[in-house]
Amino acid sequence: MRYLTLAALVIGACGTFTKALADIAIQNPDSRGAIILDGRWDTIIDPYENGFYNHRYEESDKGYFKNAKPANPSDLVEYDFARSPKLNVPGDWNTQDEKLFLYEGTIWYHRDFDIGKKSDQTYALYFGAVNYHATIYLNGKKIDTHEGGFTPFQPDITDQVKSGVNSLVVKVDNHRERDQIPTVNTDWWNYGGITRSVKVLQYPKAHIHDYFVQLSKTEEGVLEGWVKVENLPKENADSQKVELRIPELNITQKIPVNKNGEGKFEIAAKPILWSPESPKLYSVDLSYMQDVVHDKIGFRNIQVQGENILLNGKSVFLRGISIHEESPLHPGRAWSDEDARILLTWAKELGCNFVRLAHYPHNEAMVRMADQMGLMVWSEIPVYWTVLFNNPTVYNKAESQLEEMIARDKNRASIIMWSMANETPNSPARLKFISNLAQKARELDPTRLITAALDTQSEENGLKSIDDPLSSVVDVIGVNSYCGWYAATPASCANLKWISRYRKPVIMSEFGADALQGLHGDKAQRWTEEYQADVYINNLAMIDHMTFLRGMSPWILKDFRSPRRPLPVVQDFWNRKGLISDKGIKKKSWYILHDYYVKKTVD
Repeated sequence: MRYLTLAALVIGACGTFTKALADIAIQNPDSRGAIILDGRWDTIIDPYENGFYNHRYEESDKGYFKNAKPANPSDLVEYDFARSPKLNVPGDWNTQDEKLFLYEGTIWYHRDFDIGKKSDQTYALYFGAVNYHATIYLNGKKIDTHEGGFTPFQPDITDQVKSGVNSLVVKVDNHRERDQIPTVNTDWWNYGGITRSVKVLQYPKAHIHDYFVQLSKTEEGVLEGWVKVENLPKENADSQKVELRIPELNITQKIPVNKNGEGKFEIAAKPILWSPESPKLYSVDLSYMQDVVHDKIGFRNIQVQGENILLNGKSVFLRGISIHEESPLHPGRAWSDEDARILLTWAKELGCNFVRLAHYPHNEAMVRMADQMGLMVWSEIPVYWTVLFNNPTVYNKAESQLEEMIARDKNRASIIMWSMANETPNSPARLKFISNLAQKARELDPTRLITAALDTQSEENGLKSIDDPLSSVVDVIGVNSYCGWYAATPASCANLKWISRYRKPVIMSEFGADALQGLHGDKAQRWTEEYQADVYINNLAMIDHMTFLRGMSPWILKDFRSPRRPLPVVQDFWNRKGLISDKGIKKKSWYILHDYYVKKTVD
């Protein structure tokens, strides 16, 4: 076996170490000891934020986070978590209480947990996601804040947690602002709440905080990556090692780490390569002193060559579908293994080998399930529509979400593309903003492809021209086009011709039309299943003429909630472009796309 470690941190084939560990959640939290805090939490609805500000609009030192109780009958305490309504965690608040369906603002969450604290252990609170602003209080003291509704964060609570009962309070605020990512205007529901799992993690003070293990892009038959140990003991710092074991490949390798706890490695290996046809995952164990981490990792190569996308060196056509993070089992946000299994099983039944997880990082269960089921994944941050591209603070928010997405999912074989944006208007400021994000993504992870979904094509002599300058930045060009729905007639789409100024692979990342499941009529009648089917028939004919097209992810697998869709009886705040209804019933278009993908598989 060959083996290499670098004391200096250089950008190489296996990427860089991520930002400060205090800002990045631990890799693979499910492999750690944990107290699961999911379940019924006490909540207080606070539209005026009286539990945070005093009447002078100054941050109060006696807010709801104190979880105060009257010591005697004369004490004035104007709230009581114990007698307040309960909400499920994980879960959005909008679908748990009819009064909260349209609510945007602040809700306080509370629960107690009991722990037997050990002096040789580190303790951290792991939040899978909170939408959108989260302020965390433990035993009456503020310990952390986080912005961004779709990525994990993890405050260290070692110094604040105590043996016995601890009071945890979370201020959750989902109000929309122009300087947020996403900004005020989207086409999906602004679900508020603690939408993913919460747990108290416990692990040794000296522990493996992060790691990256993958197949080399530059050298055949080599696994490479890096490890990062936190709280490395000062004594013998130069002789510390992490052990990497992949039993099925007969790999046992000691990886020296430098005084910062960082080590890189290269190991000769010939794994069975992960693919949709054979989604092989290997058990990977990393150990350092008392800390042991278990993971399941697949190994594969993804690259572009001219207009082709190559998976493990072979050209592949991405037979895909777009998916929003909405549960097929209950109203609201998806978060569970069961949600992921049903959604991705629908995609497999459709004939897909690829899914676009729009328009934000989905929960970790989705990408791990995609690993298991053999579905390639497009993963995206919510740089969506009219973000303030001239605002440096907004850029920092976008970059932070990008880093947190890549940090969590960089070991998932299923993810082949990081998407920087969706349907952003062309301007110099936008080009610089997204170009910088793409550069950052390549620094963090040069093993995957960079993409973005564009909708700024122009007309040229009756042809649709892909000429957005952002196309020169990405590896794979995503194109959103709603011929037959927002423009032109369905019949006119079949003979529409496209040209591209760039010799790169193109994915038709969105097309489609709305249909209310069960509404039937002439194919010229909007909202019927027949109209949607006609749009699909003609767009698929158009797609067959696009010689540079290497994939597609039509919009969308399942109907989803959207405040932009108020049409009574037909929409009722649902975007009806799903191939499957909100009740799980397949529409006519599902069968049309299914048959197309069966033929595409044979071809």
